[in-house]
Amino acid sequence: MNFLAHFFLSGKDDHLMVGNFLGDYLNNAQVSQLPPAVQRGVALHRAIDSYTDQHPEVLKGVRRMYDRHSKYAPVIIDVFYDYFLALNWSTYSEQPLSDFILDTYACLKRHHHLMPEPVHTYVPKMIADNWLETYATHNGIAYTFRRMSHRVSRPELLAGALDTMVSHFQELNTEFNAFFPDAIRHAKAFVEQAAPPQ
Repeated sequence: MNFLAHFFLSGKDDHLMVGNFLGDYLNNAQVSQLPPAVQRGVALHRAIDSYTDQHPEVLKGVRRMYDRHSKYAPVIIDVFYDYFLALNWSTYSEQPLSDFILDTYACLKRHHHLMPEPVHTYVPKMIADNWLETYATHNGIAYTFRRMSHRVSRPELLAGALDTMVSHFQELNTEFNAFFPDAIRHAKAFVEQAAPPQ
């Protein structure tokens, strides 16, 4: 899943949230230099990704779009699921999405010193451009894929991703809502197991 879902699945723990955010950007040597509480967040990120990649509801969507988007189908699903989380936000949280986003940005600012380059430089841009809120709109999703297209080897495979979401909107929404409660339970169980002894 993408940023919004990873932040949400971290709960209210700053260190888990920061580690979960950094999970895609650090090698194991870099992770070992982080405070233990943040290392648990990195481990949570990787556990969420592994669980998501194997979930049958997620795989339905990946298979559906593989012919058009090939190897980027799982990446595209990750972005779509942030959109569907924003769309269904009130089902999963009593806190308004706008408040959650502000709290998340405040957390990133508090722990900005822990972030290596290039993350350190683009977090301010992420906040200034309000990436998390853009995931709730079609224009924001399109912008996300344009941004991603500059970083991948086959940008043509990202072309038309928003059209794919619109064409399969109902199936994707149904699959997301079948999957996400399982992801919440998995993340909570992982956090409980990884918690340090009292």
